[in-house]
Amino acid sequence: MSEHEIEDHDLGLSHDLPRLARRGLLGLFGGAGAVALVACGTGDDDTTLTGSTTTAQSEPPGGQPPARGGGGADAESAVEVGEGEIPEETAGPYPGDGSNGVNVLSESGIVRSDLTRSFGSASGVAEGVPVTVELTVYDLNGSEVSPLAGAALYLWHCDREGRYSMYSEGITDENYLRGVQETAADGTVRFTTIFPACYDGRWPHMHFEVYESLDSATTYTNKLRTSQLALPEATCREVYGVADGYDASVDNLDRVSLDSDNVFSDGYSLQLASVTGSVEEGYTLSLKVPV
Repeated sequence: MSEHEIEDHDLGLSHDLPRLARRGLLGLFGGAGAVALVACGTGDDDTTLTGSTTTAQSEPPGGQPPARGGGGADAESAVEVGEGEIPEETAGPYPGDGSNGVNVLSESGIVRSDLTRSFGSASGVAEGVPVTVELTVYDLNGSEVSPLAGAALYLWHCDREGRYSMYSEGITDENYLRGVQETAADGTVRFTTIFPACYDGRWPHMHFEVYESLDSATTYTNKLRTSQLALPEATCREVYGVADGYDASVDNLDRVSLDSDNVFSDGYSLQLASVTGSVEEGYTLSLKVPV
């Protein structure tokens, strides 16, 4: 069995544990019947959503529109009432949140913005194309949609070889590409990291969990939501085609699509990041995270 072959536990906490009650979308923001989510950043891979109609500026693999409502990035994007929450997804077999072995959330140093280096007694550095990840968390549990300030977001992903720190052979003693940040007054968090690989069987992605506060971000049992960020195909092909260290990702990407991926196949428009930048200068990935 390959390291990343899908097993029962790949279905994640949403499969094994009772789902948290979905937080109701009670109020409206920017008009009647829809919630307007102000976006940051645009790019060739943006998806624009108005009401329940999706227009993909760069059509995803397979040519079919995503099943779930929502948009990755556009100032005009909106979602209908009840369709605005970021989907609950698997944390996968390598979460590092205490649900499957080790718990990096309990370690001093996990609250940080630069994820490229390990912390504590570890000293490894993850090499790859530089990436800034900008996530904006919104609170949908109230009379209006508002940025969720003072929350905590835990982000983790694989390295350019498709390995996960703390779990994969050769890097079990490392903890890079994992970190927690507190959301600012405008609901934003920013991480400095590297572009992840496409490993066999999965579309390129990043994992994240949202917590009510830094104090609660110490174990997976306190999470508000677990989800995943999908990387646009054009950007993936650009990186994997020219950047050092991503050789295996080229063939792996050819064997999977967003429509066939075991996580994103039921719809991914709320999870598809917008991208700006280049291989030479680095990229910025942006995503709205309504909870």
